[in-house]
Amino acid sequence: MRRKLRGHARRARVIIYQETLFDYKEHLWTFVGAFTGMGLIGLLSRYVFGPSDTLLLVGSFGASSVLIYGVVNSPLAQPRNLIGGHLVSAVIGVTVQQLAGEELWLAAALAVALSIVGMQITKTLHPPGGATALIATVGSAQLKALGYWYVLMPVLVGVLLLLVVALVVNNITATRSYPANKHWYKIWRRRYS
Repeated sequence: MRRKLRGHARRARVIIYQETLFDYKEHLWTFVGAFTGMGLIGLLSRYVFGPSDTLLLVGSFGASSVLIYGVVNSPLAQPRNLIGGHLVSAVIGVTVQQLAGEELWLAAALAVALSIVGMQITKTLHPPGGATALIATVGSAQLKALGYWYVLMPVLVGVLLLLVVALVVNNITATRSYPANKHWYKIWRRRYS
């Protein structure tokens, strides 16, 4: 009995130790990807809208960066989920804002709940998408004035910039491969299970 407990304790220490090891190369590539992706969106925002406006810097892009640069193999970080999750959520968020925008609490709750269900139905679950829907309902007056243009600019443009950077940075090294399904864009051949 004592021997078994020591064996379990030894295995637990090894697992905990391995989980706390730092892979500096991985951290470097995560930094490069996140910095480049967010930096490009910030620069585009600066040159399109001026130095004091941050319209393109949607908060949910930060969370997307964690997934697509930090956890590249996660099913939630794949291109279909990244693009589809944000777009589905943005459409739902703008629609809810236009229908129930006067009641902020109701619009916020509906936008997030409906966007989660929408992403589940379309098999594009991407957690930052919930924030994209929320931002459409609680964002600035300037953002709300965009209406459905919010879906194209800043959401689609920002997501595409993040994706292009992810495709480049995550495939530079031999230790990373993104996306997991190299034919993710062939939606006409996708099997739904």
